[in-house]
Amino acid sequence: MEYLVTMTTHVPAGTPEQAVDDIRAREAAHSRELAGQGHLLRLWRPPLQPGEWRTLGLFAADGDRLTEVLASMPLRVWRTDEVTPLSPHPNDPDPAAPAPGAEEKAAEFLVTFTLAVPPGTPAQAVEDTKAREAQTAHDLAMQGHLLRLWALPGSGRTLGLYQARDADQMEAILHALPLAPWMTVDTTPLSAHPSDPGIIYPPATARTGTS
Repeated sequence: MEYLVTMTTHVPAGTPEQAVDDIRAREAAHSRELAGQGHLLRLWRPPLQPGEWRTLGLFAADGDRLTEVLASMPLRVWRTDEVTPLSPHPNDPDPAAPAPGAEEKAAEFLVTFTLAVPPGTPAQAVEDTKAREAQTAHDLAMQGHLLRLWALPGSGRTLGLYQARDADQMEAILHALPLAPWMTVDTTPLSAHPSDPGIIYPPATARTGTS
């Protein structure tokens, strides 16, 4: 089972800088251990306000093990976690296959899709459009733009991990999707995180066995 975890850290006022640095160092070391165990797949930084400390993490764990994994992280003493369970999506690219590079120095984006088919749309039109969407997803994966797809809780909701040259190219990719006229889209640009397992174990979006 995979999970997207939003991790928000609030350091108590008056905490010595050395104490913060020490916990950061222990967090980085433990993140490498969790990556080696297959529990931590990716880490990113979303857009942040001044002074904000927030990280997005892609985790894998069996059953209730995620609670134990998150509790083991040193920064948890100052951190709150928001967990979103991710379910398999039929158009998810093969996560075991190395992802081709879409662009040199490509930027990554998390995209949330909410599908709402207009009432009265013929069933055959819906089926045909979804088939074209599946083919487009395959093509984007082969081009290195689509890295992962998951089903989110709630009807018609999907989460995608993409890479593109820049925000304009990402917008063009999303606008060209066959289901685009029926979807609302929320795009989050991602920045590199120094402890991202993708730096250590590429391709880090591949599913691995957990212990």
